[in-house]
Amino acid sequence: KGLPVRECTFGPGGGPCSVRSPLLNCFLVQTSFVPDEYWQSLEVANYGYLTWEWTEGLRGYSYPLLFASIYKVLHLLQKDGVQLLIWVPRIVQALLSALADVKLYSLVRHLENAETAKWVYFCQLCSWFTWYCCTRTLTNTMETVLTIFALYYYPMDGTKKRSSIKYLTLVALAFIIRPTAVIPWMPLLFRHFLQEPKKINLILHNCVPVGLVTLGISLIIDRVFFGKWVLVQLNFVKFNVLQNLGSFYGSHPWHWYFTQGLPVVLGTHLPFFIHGCLHAPKRYHIFLVVVVWTVLVYSTLSHKEFRFIYPVLPFCMVFCGYSVKQLKTWKKSALSFLLLSKLLPALYTGLIHKRGPLDVMVHIQQLCNNSSSQSWVSVFVMMPCHSTPFYSYVHCPLRMRFLQCPPDLTENESYLDEAEQFYSEPLDWLKKEFYQDTLLPTHLVFFNILEQEISPFLVLNGYEKTATVFHTHVPQGRVGSHIYVYRRKLNHV
Repeated sequence: KGLPVRECTFGPGGGPCSVRSPLLNCFLVQTSFVPDEYWQSLEVANYGYLTWEWTEGLRGYSYPLLFASIYKVLHLLQKDGVQLLIWVPRIVQALLSALADVKLYSLVRHLENAETAKWVYFCQLCSWFTWYCCTRTLTNTMETVLTIFALYYYPMDGTKKRSSIKYLTLVALAFIIRPTAVIPWMPLLFRHFLQEPKKINLILHNCVPVGLVTLGISLIIDRVFFGKWVLVQLNFVKFNVLQNLGSFYGSHPWHWYFTQGLPVVLGTHLPFFIHGCLHAPKRYHIFLVVVVWTVLVYSTLSHKEFRFIYPVLPFCMVFCGYSVKQLKTWKKSALSFLLLSKLLPALYTGLIHKRGPLDVMVHIQQLCNNSSSQSWVSVFVMMPCHSTPFYSYVHCPLRMRFLQCPPDLTENESYLDEAEQFYSEPLDWLKKEFYQDTLLPTHLVFFNILEQEISPFLVLNGYEKTATVFHTHVPQGRVGSHIYVYRRKLNHV
């Protein structure tokens, strides 16, 4: 994933080698992670489906606008084929992540020396979670990229690359894209304020202008696309933090990030992180404060996910790199351990685990090849809502539908979304929903665990299996090991 740089020697005074390319990283990550990598970016940038978060004004258009611009350029170049529309946004995201890695190397080189910087860079490249996430079109990925860029310009002791305007602008951009991006920066902003001799100038000549300009641009962009003035950052914080309605999508105990989240994200880097925390110079204590503070704040929220703490991973890599530098007799063994222990989880999660949603969309996209059939073909995805990409991976006007799952915003205790109603009684739900033969979709997509329960409906209405797609070796709950595609026979249509 690292970008090529002028020097490619891993010795004192050298720069980081191009250990892996953005293209390689992209093509070795062919699985799905979370719905937001499609539904909050590519789906919005295209003519795709807008979820309830957009109708309620919880998400802003600034990040999807990046991909919409890419789509427009491809269209003007007459290169807007399906594969390019799918892969180019990911390649752009990978290039930005690669540049961020080099910025992390440069930061540590300014703070310390090339020896320490190369081991921080090595640890960053060996992070399985970074490999897994850095090419995905997630707001968390862009938040992490902007965090590293901002850290590069942050006025740390010993760095010559200090620029309040630049780092504050990057922090503001991260906040615009994802408001919770400000959480890791609170300790750093407070530290800067305490150490700044001209505090009034910092606020009036830096913070206020940067904040007003970036927020103003965000407001204008959202005004254009929403058709009205919407402060999405306020709505986002109100929904996810103040009202804590994110728990609708699952909740975890308060200690989850400490007992599962951070250990899983760090993986085999965990012992090096702990060792580095104990031996790193005092100047890096602020980085540890950032990590602990961020994890503590996120621990207060009921809904927790691994990707939420992805932005603190670069801070952790600084300690991991310092730990490796401190090693003497066991250094080669430690490096081999980090590299080899990364390969298995990176390749398994990138190529095998949860690849079904992307593979099944290939089958759906093939329905677009015959333009005459698009008018009568219809697809119904009977899976946990947002399990697959949608029009962003099809790029043709097929009639498609999926099970809806918007949260209850009216505080109705008996509320059940469409997906819950379906899974409570799948067979009865299908009979009631498609009470007329003309309402039946031509294609059904669902996990294999549903097949036996809804088989009477499939047989009665003349559906036949046309594709079986592998998804995972560890099926859980409503998620099966395979995804089936059923097509209604022509004599029944």
